[in-house]
Amino acid sequence: QVQLVESGGGLVQAGGSLRLSCVASGRTFSSRAMGWFRQAPGKERDFVAAITWSGISTYYADSVKGRFAISRDNAKNTVYLQMNSLKPEDTAVYYCAVVKRYGSYEVDYWGQGTQVTVSS
Repeated sequence: QVQLVESGGGLVQAGGSLRLSCVASGRTFSSRAMGWFRQAPGKERDFVAAITWSGISTYYADSVKGRFAISRDNAKNTVYLQMNSLKPEDTAVYYCAVVKRYGSYEVDYWGQGTQVTVSS
């Protein structure tokens, strides 16, 4: 069993930055690919970014490519999402997840989510 706890959300003006963190419990964290997803009000939960267990490979949704960066620190059991040049359409609840495998959108474990609000 893995538990995920996100933090770092908040209110920011358009063009600003935020860094989300996700701390995982459990000894399997360092061997698992991780992802970030988001869900805006009235919309489905969408993929944002993913990273391999080693941190060597990453990929992103087209909507955030070039603005967001996912990274991880296995010694701290933590995955990060650096969000730059934020836009109002980035407003959503952001969820950390353990994905079944790198390249898959299937999730084994979800965090509880953290709210990000971008004002125009």
